[in-house]
Amino acid sequence: MYYVVTGAAGFIGANIVKALNRRGLTNIIAVDDLTQGDKCRNLADCDIADYMDKAEFIEQIGAGHFDGVIEAILHEGACSDTMESDGRFMMENNYRYSLTLLDFCLEDEVQFLYASSASVYGAGSVFREMRECEAPLNVYGYSKFQFDQAVRRRLHDACSQIAGFRYFNVYGPREQHKGRMASVAFHHFNQYRESGKVRLFEGSAGYANGEQRRDFVFVDDVAKVNLDFLDHPQRSGIFNLGTGRAQTFNELAAATVNACRALEGKPALSLAELVGQGIVEYIPFPPQLVGKYQSFTEADLSRLHSAGYQGQFASVEEGVAKYVAVLAQS
Repeated sequence: MYYVVTGAAGFIGANIVKALNRRGLTNIIAVDDLTQGDKCRNLADCDIADYMDKAEFIEQIGAGHFDGVIEAILHEGACSDTMESDGRFMMENNYRYSLTLLDFCLEDEVQFLYASSASVYGAGSVFREMRECEAPLNVYGYSKFQFDQAVRRRLHDACSQIAGFRYFNVYGPREQHKGRMASVAFHHFNQYRESGKVRLFEGSAGYANGEQRRDFVFVDDVAKVNLDFLDHPQRSGIFNLGTGRAQTFNELAAATVNACRALEGKPALSLAELVGQGIVEYIPFPPQLVGKYQSFTEADLSRLHSAGYQGQFASVEEGVAKYVAVLAQS
């Protein structure tokens, strides 16, 4: 029996493959689209049974070649560019593709764990897995929202696990290929290494400079939740996956700079000292993001905890320190 990880060469997918390897599992079919070939580096230290192109995998699923041989599909494959404006492309990649896999898993009674997104909440201030809290601001969020709706329609009659995770702001190793869509922590590290400075947005939506808040979650914790649900196939539903505590971009910047300084043998500095020395500076808020930007996110983890997940989540300070140590070696 095989474990299938879609988007396996991507950020979260590759971390899940590596987490499975740490368990001694190598009977993994890695599915992705390697049009962007440098993503293959994310799998260079992973052990898999086979790699398949996404299009070939969809074709073989439809032809019945995988009937009875798949234990679980961990579906991380998607277009994650929140600035993508091609709605047809987004819905084909994030909605129709996901429906094909979901229907296969339900028919073959295969565990199905998939990536949703906190973007479904749009500009709302309440982050609970409830229809009245959901109002996506862009077609990326809409594609994730519509698939969650399809899952809700099927959950009642499902004979196998369906678990969706609404990822908040994930950061960590194996995201270097994402370019401008990589995490803020990744960009802060590179800004500091190249210029000795970190740039943040000025105040917006009633928040002071750099005080916009997000629920930043370390990718190792995301992988842990996925594998914990894999171990508990009786758990189904749609769940927020963040830390449950919002932290400011100022805190993230300070954590990144101070982690870099620690590796340089330099003492930590307070935010006021970082600003005073010009290490943290503020730039105008981009006009193109007005009305499309989440200034505050914080996962309500009540449903995740009620389902039985009791793991702890790294704070920004803890997770960023681990991440910077990895980035500094690359």
